[in-house]
Amino acid sequence: MFKVLVTDPISDMGIQQLHDAADVTVDKKTGLSEEELVAVIGDYDALLVRSQTKVTAAVIAAGKKLKAIGRAGVGVDNIDLEAATRHGVVVINAPDGNTITTCEHAMAMMMAVARHIPQAHKKLTSGEWDRKSFVGVELRGKVLGVIGMGRIGSEVAKRAKAFGMDVISYDPFLTEERAEKLGVKLATVDEICQKSDFITLHTPLTNETRHMIGKKQFALMKKGVRIINCARGGLVDEGALVEAIDEGIVAGAAFDVFEKEPPAPDHPFLNHPKIIVTPHLGASTVEAQENVAIDVSEEVLHVLRGEPFKNAVNMPHVPAAVLNRLQPYFALCDCMGRFLAQIAEGAVTEVNISYSGELAEVDTMILTRHVVRGVLAHYLGDDQVNIINSLHLAKQRDLNVTMNKAVTSGKGFTNLITVSLKSKKEERSIAGTLLNGYGPRIVQIDKYPVDVAPEGHLILVAHTDKPGIIGRLGTLLGDNGINIATMQVGRQGVGGDAIMVLTVDKQADRNVIDQLIRLPDMISVKTVDL
Repeated sequence: MFKVLVTDPISDMGIQQLHDAADVTVDKKTGLSEEELVAVIGDYDALLVRSQTKVTAAVIAAGKKLKAIGRAGVGVDNIDLEAATRHGVVVINAPDGNTITTCEHAMAMMMAVARHIPQAHKKLTSGEWDRKSFVGVELRGKVLGVIGMGRIGSEVAKRAKAFGMDVISYDPFLTEERAEKLGVKLATVDEICQKSDFITLHTPLTNETRHMIGKKQFALMKKGVRIINCARGGLVDEGALVEAIDEGIVAGAAFDVFEKEPPAPDHPFLNHPKIIVTPHLGASTVEAQENVAIDVSEEVLHVLRGEPFKNAVNMPHVPAAVLNRLQPYFALCDCMGRFLAQIAEGAVTEVNISYSGELAEVDTMILTRHVVRGVLAHYLGDDQVNIINSLHLAKQRDLNVTMNKAVTSGKGFTNLITVSLKSKKEERSIAGTLLNGYGPRIVQIDKYPVDVAPEGHLILVAHTDKPGIIGRLGTLLGDNGINIATMQVGRQGVGGDAIMVLTVDKQADRNVIDQLIRLPDMISVKTVDL
């Protein structure tokens, strides 16, 4: 018989399947202090919490029978993941339970901004009957641009089509085949900005997506566009949005999220007549709260019964001997995935990982998880992807992951990991290893041999092998205050195609990259941050 302890307010309906399970007993003890929880947790196989209970290292250490910790929600800041991993306790969350709720909130915000509903309500309740000031627009026949076609974005697109809208969409993993299945048209972010009457964002906040809608994008938009953001604050440059509204480019905006939450009392959104705001209510429905409890309860049951489970957010169990052997490769694999994701163009469709040498003799699945995590983290953000859920997220996005092994190591290395990434436009590859005394190294990029430490700010330059290129490039970077720390060059023949990999003290901005690409004999210039 398994015993489950619930320490935060979670509805009985949400955890009904736990109550109904013949092999489970459930106790509810809310409001426990850390000391009180430490005193009782030793009797339980699983712990269910929301955000109130702090599951500390002391609590986990006291849970001698503890197999699973379930978080009825998404964030796990209140759980010591390192301690849980160390003690072999699986931590489960529920990322899917608020999908429909957030989607519906985005649709509500879209309709509210189209018809000026909050502004009209405010004016009427203040005693003024004013119909002329609030002439809105229909959704039917309008072009909706959806940026981010994950769970929520896909549901928004489905509902928008039911309203008679034409949906165009962007997602780094969205292929033409999947777009066709969803009934949407594939587009770039710039194309969405140029063509859309409404734009809604449903993408994580990463270094790549921060301020993805800014002055440059607003300059592309047609007058009268409306912007909805129920995803993450920071995706839209808030100052640039206010300017675009005041200049008449954007007709209105509806935001559920802010760069800093809660926003300051003098935040320009709060008193702007053309901006609708809500206090991050995307997941705030009765149904969503029940759904996350149902989802996490189901997965906790799977863990307790030794069945396959999903949505774990900490490290899987690996035998100690194998873990010690593979752990030095974790950072290398993660960096290789990130490196390829940053240089590849087009929707990513396949990741292939090859292990050769001594690595071929052990179970390298955990290394594969690290590679895939690195790839996905570039698009989804570090807080959304970990080595437990990376393969699950890849499958959700139709990203095919393959592995192969060869006992004989290539290129003279004891162990070698080669990762190739295919997109609709190209295939890029990278190889890495551990060098005694030097640590992780990238030893090949595409067909070019190199020797690069996978860390810091990098600039990857493809060029024609001609005299003077290095000098011109170094001068340009110096003129822009960018110091070169290291330089690696790779070529296959004199006068042919070649690459340079530069480590710089600070990353070059878009303006500098544009200057570099205009230099003679340049083919491409990519920035990589590791």
